[in-house]
Amino acid sequence: MSLLPQLRYPTVTELVWSARALAADHPGLCALRQVGVSRAGRPLHLLSVGRSGRAVLVVAGAHANEPTGGCTLLALARRVLDERALRDGLSWHFLLCADPDGASLHSTPAPHSLLDYHLGFYRPPAPEQPEWSPAALPPDRLPPETRALTGVIDELRPYLQVTLHGTDLGGSWVQLTKDIPGLAEPFARSAAELRIPVEAGASDAAGWPVAGPGVHVMPPPDAGAAYPSMPDDARNSTWYHAHRYGGLTAVVEVPMWASDLVTDPAPHPAPAAALRRLAQRLLRDTLEVERVLGEALPRLNGSGGPLLRAAQWGLDLVPGLAADWTHTAPAGSTMAYVGSVDAFARRLPLRAAAMLLRVLQERDDRAAPRLERLVAAWSTSFADRFRARWVPLEDQTEHQSRTVLAAALHARERAS
Repeated sequence: MSLLPQLRYPTVTELVWSARALAADHPGLCALRQVGVSRAGRPLHLLSVGRSGRAVLVVAGAHANEPTGGCTLLALARRVLDERALRDGLSWHFLLCADPDGASLHSTPAPHSLLDYHLGFYRPPAPEQPEWSPAALPPDRLPPETRALTGVIDELRPYLQVTLHGTDLGGSWVQLTKDIPGLAEPFARSAAELRIPVEAGASDAAGWPVAGPGVHVMPPPDAGAAYPSMPDDARNSTWYHAHRYGGLTAVVEVPMWASDLVTDPAPHPAPAAALRRLAQRLLRDTLEVERVLGEALPRLNGSGGPLLRAAQWGLDLVPGLAADWTHTAPAGSTMAYVGSVDAFARRLPLRAAAMLLRVLQERDDRAAPRLERLVAAWSTSFADRFRARWVPLEDQTEHQSRTVLAAALHARERAS
C-alpha cells in the first residue's frame, strides 16, 4: 500500500506522515527526528536510514516552488530500505523540507498548466532561502532553517550532499561543487530513457566548466561572475559547507514541463543582439508589473507580507540583470544558452506578477483583474514559445532518484 494516496506533489505534512510510517515499519534501521524549527516555529525533520559513518545527505524543499524533491526523497528512502546493497557501508539521511514556511505559501497540488502553477506561486527572496542566505547575510543573521541545515552537515560530515531542485519549464541539469567523474554518462542515459531534455546551456551555470552534457562544475573562487549584478554567489551558500569535511554537493535539477529549445549546443549566430532583445523585453514586462504595484501600493497600507516582499525583491533584480545581458554575451554562446536566458527573462516578471496577484486577490483590490490577465497571457506565451510538454511526475522522480544514486556511487569512488 502506498504511503501517499496517489503519486502527486506531497505537502510537508504528508512527507512527515510518510517518513514516520517508514520509521515505524523499520525501527532498527530507520529513524525520524526533529533537527530544528523554522522562523514560524514549524519543525524540520530528518529521516535516517542505516548507521554507517559514511553519510549521504539528501535535501528537499530548499526552494518552495520546486516540489518534485519531496516525491524523490520518499522514493529514495524506500529504495534504500528495500535494497541492502545501497546501505553497504553507507548511511542515508533525508531532510524532508528545508523551508517549511515557504512550502506553506506555495501551492502545487496537480497543475494542468503553467498558469495553474503560477496561481499558487511563492518563492522567497534569497536572504530568506535556507541554502542561499549565507551568500546574502552575515553569520549572526542567518535564519534558523540555515542553521539547522548546516548543523546537520556538521554532525553527519557527509561525503556527498545532494540537494533536489527543479525548474518549471526547460530541461534537466546537474551542478557540482567538485567534479564527480563518471556521473555524466548515467545522468544522460536516464534523461534519454525518460524523454527528459538535458539543458545544454543552463543560464544558472553560465561560464562554468562542463564535465559532460548537462553536468556543470562550479568554477574556482577567483573566477568572475557571469552576472555581476546578482546578489548571491553559490560559493558562499550551504552547498559549500560540506567541503569542510572533504565532501561535495550535487544539485539535481529536473523540469515539470520539458522543452527541446534548451538542448541545442550549436553556436548562436548573433548572441549579443539576442540578449539585448531579451533584456529589453525583461525591462518592458517588469515595468508593467511595477505600474500595477505602484497603483495598488498605497491601498495596501504597508501590508502584503512575504508574497509582496518576494515580488518586490524579484523586481529589484531586473535592472542589473538586464544590464548584464546587454553588455556581456559569454564566449561561445549557444542556441541552448540563449533559450535558457529567454526562459529566465520570462520567469522574473511572471513570478513577481503572480505573487503580487495573490496579494491583490486576497484584498479584492481593483487592480487584480489587470494583473490576472498579465499572468494568464505570460504563462500561455511561455508555454507556447517553448512548446512545453508535461513530464509525468513518476518520470521526474525516477530521473532525480537515478541521478542521486549515480552521484552517491561515483562520489564514493572519488573519495576512496
